[in-house]
Amino acid sequence: MKLEQVIKRDPEIHGGTPVFTGTRVPVKTLIDHLKAGESLDYFLEGFPSVSREQAIAFLEFALTQAIRPHLQ
Repeated sequence: MKLEQVIKRDPEIHGGTPVFTGTRVPVKTLIDHLKAGESLDYFLEGFPSVSREQAIAFLEFALTQAIRPHLQ
């Protein structure tokens, strides 16, 4: 899945805060849920406009970005 299918920044939506494409759900909301110990399934139940594929693609992208500097 391409990044633009996962995350979008639009000044008209939450002032440009990154949201899941096609939704108004900030990606930070997923991170906050996971940090609180909630499952991905629980998050997806609460935000049905976000697809499982989008959530997983975002997490994979975030992980890749987090470890990339350590791989060089």
